[in-house]
Amino acid sequence: MSLTPENIDLVRTGWARVAPVKQHAGRAFYATLFNMAPAVRPMFKEDISGQAEKLMNTLDFIVDALDELETLVPAAQELAVRHVGYGAVDAHYDAVGQALVITLKDMLGPQFDEEQERAWTEVYGALSDVMIDAAKSAS
Repeated sequence: MSLTPENIDLVRTGWARVAPVKQHAGRAFYATLFNMAPAVRPMFKEDISGQAEKLMNTLDFIVDALDELETLVPAAQELAVRHVGYGAVDAHYDAVGQALVITLKDMLGPQFDEEQERAWTEVYGALSDVMIDAAKSAS
């Protein structure tokens, strides 16, 4: 996994803008995900608040660790293996990535420009590839 310094900076800049409203962003993310991929809804509790908080804390960790791959990659692999037990499959990673970008666009408006979208898409793609490989190895 390789991330460019430019992408790391862009992702961190965008995330800093979301941080003040991250609880709202977490709930908005799940609303978007469940709308896009209704088949995943049964994998979650009815009250999504706790899960939204976990997601935002995980994103905090990921964004902070983007330049520390020796920390980030094993954590992402472990997370992927746990998600196999929850029923996650490869296709879910695409839906999650799309829902994340849509949520960021909604939360940041014009501040989430093409450059931001490209950076988030590339970073998420690299991380999801690591996670999908780990999930396959665990199966």
